[in-house]
Amino acid sequence: METMNKNLFHGELVRLTLEDADRVAAAFSRWGQDMEYARLLDSGPVRLFSSSIMRQWIEKEYLGDNPGMVNFFIRTLADDRLIGFIGLGGIHWNHGDAFVGIGIGEREYWGKGYGTDAMRVLLRFAFEELNLHRVSLTVFEYNPRAIRSYEKAGFAVEGRVREFVHRGGRRWDMICMGILRREWEQMQRVSAVTQQEAA
Repeated sequence: METMNKNLFHGELVRLTLEDADRVAAAFSRWGQDMEYARLLDSGPVRLFSSSIMRQWIEKEYLGDNPGMVNFFIRTLADDRLIGFIGLGGIHWNHGDAFVGIGIGEREYWGKGYGTDAMRVLLRFAFEELNLHRVSLTVFEYNPRAIRSYEKAGFAVEGRVREFVHRGGRRWDMICMGILRREWEQMQRVSAVTQQEAA
């Protein structure tokens, strides 16, 4: 019953929120001007978007009423700063399958556990609240920091699309990763035992 009383959208470092489109459009536009961030996030050509264009996209694609998507924004617990987004897309309710996407736009929060914590919160929501069976993602080979983060959250490499993207004068693989509900549940049991032993 302990998890029944726990705030479903809070982790150790972050909380998942919904925000007004106006509030986040400027942040999304600013984050997109960071070329490294943009190239970690998407395989398409880097493009710049104004706050007004971003607001329209957020309202339509990110906050719209789509039964195959569940999206959140990421705020830090310590200072309530908006630092990124995370969501489930392509949900196949009949199969219990979804695809996760995440982006930490504030560079000073990279490599400090915020993305891993947000992913753990989302997986708890996906498996406990939505009763999904598996969650999948893809990540570019040139993003080892994200790969380590996903592995910490429980994802396993399931394959790769060879030479999928051309960046920096060479071709890179796109790595496919996934986690099954039973694997996530096993991680929760191990974590609970470790916490009891430490107490």
